[in-house]
Amino acid sequence: MELKVINQQGQAVESLQASDALFGREYNEALVHQVVTAYLANARSGNRAQKDRSEIAKSTRKPWRQKGTGRARGGMASSPIWRGGGKVFPNSPEENFGQKVNRKMFRAGVSAILSQLVRDERLVVVDSLTVDSPKTKEFAAKVKSLGLEQALVITKELDENLYLSSRNLTNVLVIEAAQADPYSLVRFKKIVITRDAVKQLEEQWA
Repeated sequence: MELKVINQQGQAVESLQASDALFGREYNEALVHQVVTAYLANARSGNRAQKDRSEIAKSTRKPWRQKGTGRARGGMASSPIWRGGGKVFPNSPEENFGQKVNRKMFRAGVSAILSQLVRDERLVVVDSLTVDSPKTKEFAAKVKSLGLEQALVITKELDENLYLSSRNLTNVLVIEAAQADPYSLVRFKKIVITRDAVKQLEEQWA
């Protein structure tokens, strides 16, 4: 698999020989859906809590006598069938939303995403991407000149100037190759990868 490499001015300079296992895999929609869903589920925190009937701050007194009123029997105001009562199966902060995905499945899913990005011409390989100073205006102009209004930028190592100049841009995210994830790969319209990051991704997932 050959990937076209451009420079920071957007001009094609050469081609890069990349792994067919990572950039030439057939697209598997069901697998990609499973991998992305599992990634989002594993990132979810169980931070919601509800009370059961033993935790409700209400009196345990019987609201009316058992017989003679013509109404249904009532035990206590914290009953789950009453408004303001406890939950039968309350949500707990210890709730675990994690989903298990085998390592081979995860790698195959990421490879399918990257391969489809290449086929859709949404993946751009640059020889390098740097800025001289941490200036958002300078980085925004460089991104615009490359025609990358909404993009995920993946570098081998996170350059401080590049990170500081990009963090105020809501439509651009700069990450290291080790931090690349399937959700970010499908979320952005364009994926910009430096030449060194391509090699790093091949070592991780190919």
